[in-house]
Amino acid sequence: MLQFDLWKRVLIWLLCAAGLFLALPNAFYNRVEQSNDARAVLETGISTPELEAQAGQWPSFLPSSLVNLGLDLRGGAHLLAEVRVGDVYESRMQAMWPEIRDALRPERATIGTIRLQPSPPDELRIRISQPENMARAVEVVRGLARPIQSLSGAGSTDIVVSGDDGEIVVTLSDAEKLASDDRTVKQALEIVRRRIDEVGTREPTILRQGSDRILIQVPGIGSAAELKAIIGTTAQLTFNPVVGRGSDPDANAGVGNKILPSIDEEGVYYTVEAAPVVTGEELVDAQPSFDQNGRPAVSFRFNTSGARKFGDYTRDNIGSPFAIVLDDEVISAPVIQSHIPGGSGIITGQFTVEESTNLAVLLRAGALPAGLDFLEERTIGPELGADSIEAGKLATGVAFVGVLVFMALSYGLFGLFANIALILNVGLIFGLLSLIGATLTLPGIAGIVLTVGMAVDANVLIFERIREELKTAKGPSRAIELGYEKALSAILDANITTFITAVILFAIGSGPVRGFAITLGLGLITSVFTAIYVTRLLIVIWFERRRPKTIEV
Repeated sequence: MLQFDLWKRVLIWLLCAAGLFLALPNAFYNRVEQSNDARAVLETGISTPELEAQAGQWPSFLPSSLVNLGLDLRGGAHLLAEVRVGDVYESRMQAMWPEIRDALRPERATIGTIRLQPSPPDELRIRISQPENMARAVEVVRGLARPIQSLSGAGSTDIVVSGDDGEIVVTLSDAEKLASDDRTVKQALEIVRRRIDEVGTREPTILRQGSDRILIQVPGIGSAAELKAIIGTTAQLTFNPVVGRGSDPDANAGVGNKILPSIDEEGVYYTVEAAPVVTGEELVDAQPSFDQNGRPAVSFRFNTSGARKFGDYTRDNIGSPFAIVLDDEVISAPVIQSHIPGGSGIITGQFTVEESTNLAVLLRAGALPAGLDFLEERTIGPELGADSIEAGKLATGVAFVGVLVFMALSYGLFGLFANIALILNVGLIFGLLSLIGATLTLPGIAGIVLTVGMAVDANVLIFERIREELKTAKGPSRAIELGYEKALSAILDANITTFITAVILFAIGSGPVRGFAITLGLGLITSVFTAIYVTRLLIVIWFERRRPKTIEV
């Protein structure tokens, strides 16, 4: 006889119910989306009767996670931006002049007067009045060179110094230019991502393409011009004195202070003075480096105005913490160890090399490091997205109905059981997509359509095997058992090979290919589950109640 333990039956129905429960919000997509957006605004402290009404459109005790619609379904904006990495070279050269000037001043008796000369954007030319001592001047400037903290530039320094016709010529080394280009694009990518995330859009796609390009796709944005305006806004980076530290975000900050959360310390809040000592507009550079003990750290440098204010503050506040705040979040709060004149300093801590690099990127994220040239601009209207959704619904519906009819005509009552499992299968797919917050695109819909077509393959194998067993004059109970046992290996082999393909597509693909791979992979998992367990459970329940002497498959 067929055996199915009670705990297995309960577990199967609970899994099906959980999947359908998670998929429920997608049946009321617009209502749930408006409710989620309204609740997000209410959490910021803004409250109006309209927002409260929208937030109440969907009960809070029900799941509210949705399958996010991609750019091709929801409409939005597409930009391909090229980062002008060469812009950074000029700013780096300009920032080095005060440091070189201060280093050469003690040598005036030897090299004479020093004068900055008109220079190309990517180099610095300094004339000295006693060129016969050029070797000493070059030696002093070369002493300012820093090692490059990157794998490609290991063992190299950031500047090349030479003497030419009474002038000291300082340029960035080729290794430093490569490292600078990489840092610049990473920084621009981080800034763009942070600015777009602030808008609250769902599942933006922000990817690096090639060496100096960034792909930006944001669903729900009205136009490419609107997206460009968002990217062009200025992030707020400030350096604020720390008043205190605690775990209560609602504590009394005091007059002239504010409480800000820590980015990397969960549950920690800093009370800082609202008026910053220095702002990110005065930050010239921040680079990953190492402290005197060889541990990863971050070095930074201000312009002349910022250096003066920073130096005065560090002189008067040795031993006090100093908060580095980005978009009202504390990214670091180092303790001032000593007076820091000259506008440069180092942040130490329990960093890994990767963490120090990321912190340097965040420190520089107050403003775009270089200009962006937009090579492609496209706006996908919601009408096109709606047409795509309707086309996807039609394709899925036709495939769904076709499979249902085929199974009912081919296998009778057993085909109806397979159809019930197929309906549950689609619900489980959307439940899993909602659970992981996946983005559904047109290729993703194609994956669901393909899954619908393939979902009954396992049942076809099982039912055909049951037919073969019935021909050997075995009883219906034994025929059903053997049908499932002997078809199992073929089902697993077929689905595992397809699942491996889906995993490879997800690993090496991007964008639409990944969307297809996700829906296909999840569809395979739910298809095997519904075919082996749900359909079998339905057949067992029917068999236990009817106890038929013969069956037709």
